[in-house]
Amino acid sequence: MASLRVRAGELRAREQLTFRRGHQGGPAQTYEGRLTALAVVGAPRQRQAMAGDIVKVWGVPGIRVGDHLGEPEPTGRAGFTPPGLETVVRPRVPGQEPRLHAALLALAKQDPLIGTRTLPGGQTSVLLYGEVQKEVIGETLARDFGVEAEFEPSRPVCFERPSGTGEAAEEIRRQGRNDFMATVGLRVEPAAPGSGVRYRLGVDLGSLPLAYHRAIEESVRLALGAGPRGWPVTDVVITLTRTGYVAPVTVAADFRGRAPIVLMSALRQAGTTVYEPCHRFELEVPLETFSAVAARLAALGGELRDTVLRDDTWVIEGEIPAGAVHEFERLLPDLSHGEGVWWSEPSGDRPLR
Repeated sequence: MASLRVRAGELRAREQLTFRRGHQGGPAQTYEGRLTALAVVGAPRQRQAMAGDIVKVWGVPGIRVGDHLGEPEPTGRAGFTPPGLETVVRPRVPGQEPRLHAALLALAKQDPLIGTRTLPGGQTSVLLYGEVQKEVIGETLARDFGVEAEFEPSRPVCFERPSGTGEAAEEIRRQGRNDFMATVGLRVEPAAPGSGVRYRLGVDLGSLPLAYHRAIEESVRLALGAGPRGWPVTDVVITLTRTGYVAPVTVAADFRGRAPIVLMSALRQAGTTVYEPCHRFELEVPLETFSAVAARLAALGGELRDTVLRDDTWVIEGEIPAGAVHEFERLLPDLSHGEGVWWSEPSGDRPLR
């Protein structure tokens, strides 16, 4: 069973429907489904859902939180903010690493708010929105999968954006050794914040067999997972500017090996800036604690955007790095004599300082 909100049109049971699942930095995945039953919340006798209704549906076992039904979402439509924290997770009992990894992958498939990735060395990290999520994931792993987990201290998930335009190419040498029998040229350009990764062709589609085109694009997207500064690269337009191969010597592996090298050269030429995730916060503290609270916020990298005095209470609004939120929450009771009220939510990013 899943819950949907109908924003336009009508929805009936037994209709063949198209669902879309977005992927950051890549095209949306589509899949088909047919509802076996539906129930409109607040109107159980209603047999079809209209715009504005919230409806429970059955019959699509592969549906996940965040999936979209119908036509593609308009560009720029708000979605889930990417997680701002990351922690390495290990099994409490040595030897259960494969079991833990499989359990985390299963959780990630069920819930898009849970993300995982494999770090160099084979460790598994979990992407988080906050420290409370650690407790929820830990309890779920123990209860549903029989694996007790330990989490390392969280760190912010930074990323890189290109600072300018860069272009690089490597060609097949007519003389001497060729590590890869493939010619690849790439240009990288900045894209609008939040647009992700866009890959496009600056050469004729027929300049290469389709398998070679796929090999280049797949290896480029994979290589963007670690930019020149070690963080994922996003909000970038990648253009394939040059290609070449020698039949029947060249194979797809040649393009998979050469494309990441050319991409890194182009990124280094363009330059990249590292950004850190931030939270917008609102804070209420007693009048006499303002100085201590403001000083601690500044020490943790926070910025005050607005301050309002209401009776004997300061209302403070501002922005703070996601990695400092938990530390400030821990310090607030002492700083505010136990009277502070704190609220925060993910709000974007800023250049790492």
